[in-house]
Amino acid sequence: MEIPGRSTELIRGRLVVREPPSTRHGSIAGKLAYLLGDHVFRNKLGVVCGQDTGFMIESDPDTVRAPDVAYLSRQNADQIRPIGYVQLAPDLAVEIVSPGDRPGELLAKVAQWLDAESRLVWVIDPSRVRAVVYRPNGDMVIVGADDHLDGEDVLPGFRCAMVDIFE
Repeated sequence: MEIPGRSTELIRGRLVVREPPSTRHGSIAGKLAYLLGDHVFRNKLGVVCGQDTGFMIESDPDTVRAPDVAYLSRQNADQIRPIGYVQLAPDLAVEIVSPGDRPGELLAKVAQWLDAESRLVWVIDPSRVRAVVYRPNGDMVIVGADDHLDGEDVLPGFRCAMVDIFE
């Protein structure tokens, strides 16, 4: 369902309508999509999806989540069809914290991505100039302003300075 001028997600059968993200939020998402996309496409690793691309990650009741940036490996990208949502989680889901985001809701979203078998979740926090990296085994790492995000085994060879995302 599309509501002009709004962002929507379907969470366990309930439609959640929000204001679209801020311009700063969108610029960070665009920069990260560019950096990831350059690496992914140059190395033929799969596809990168932009902001508000839906992924059906639960059924009965349905949940369609839309990360700010997503990466699907070549194997998973083969499941994308011309119409509708792919019924799996992205290999990498990136969420960018907005000023109005509540910590509990954000952690619940991270848990949903991991439960749906995302292999890596990055939560980018512009106000703190940092990222938190979540892995399915329960590990969590904070990446500071002077550090680098690493694609690990999900995105082999990808490494990005945090400053490049926020400048």
